[in-house]
Amino acid sequence: MPNPFPGMNPYLESPDFWRAVHNRLIVAIADFLTPQLLPKYLVDIEQRIYQISGEDALLVGIPDVAVQRSPIQATSSTGNAAVIAPPVTAVRVRVPTTVEVRESYLQVIEQETRKVVTVIEVLSPTNKRGKGRDMYEEKRYKVFAGRSHLVEIDLLRSYQPLPVFGDNIEGSYRILVSRGDCRPMADLYLFNLPDAIPAFALPLQGGDAEPLVDLQGLLNELYDRAAYDFRIDYTTEPVPALSEADAVWADSLLREMGLRG
Repeated sequence: MPNPFPGMNPYLESPDFWRAVHNRLIVAIADFLTPQLLPKYLVDIEQRIYQISGEDALLVGIPDVAVQRSPIQATSSTGNAAVIAPPVTAVRVRVPTTVEVRESYLQVIEQETRKVVTVIEVLSPTNKRGKGRDMYEEKRYKVFAGRSHLVEIDLLRSYQPLPVFGDNIEGSYRILVSRGDCRPMADLYLFNLPDAIPAFALPLQGGDAEPLVDLQGLLNELYDRAAYDFRIDYTTEPVPALSEADAVWADSLLREMGLRG
């Protein structure tokens, strides 16, 4: 069964799925662009690697530990008789751990000069919170300070979006296309759950034909190839939870398609 949503599927935002969705989408975009950009440009998949710990580690798909209480029996002895002491209650807690994060992104490179012409980022939760956000914002400002174009794709409702100025319209999802020769101005595509994901032209060097990136089509193909229709239980609510209005709309859509009783 194809993706039942006309645009972004909110169930794919779950920590159970997003890591794989992110990696598959990066590869899908690279495979889509490469034959259109050759021979002048190459599309490389790069990785950003860093360590996170504490609560931020949960953002990479490590399940939380439920707090449970279990009685532990202790004994003490008086003479030859063993006496059962009152049970001691232990609480299951989570200790700080360090997790290595590997985030893939794309670079469009001019083959002759090896110049990075365009950077394409598909944001993950770690880009929008804590240490990961700090590191990503630093990288973002470096791109803004140079001449490379930046395409930033945010298909996640969680956490605050990355900062831009002049954005007075709210949207659950966004695509930012920042051309190096037009800064500080940039194009921001805002869309919500009922909307199709907008296509956008990939910025390249002046005079070159710019391919139209059909992100909606790529996501739908990804959904089919990864068999997410078998993996997702549409009788449950997505994680993170939808707004009240979106939840009502999604429930009606899923019932209409026979995915909910």
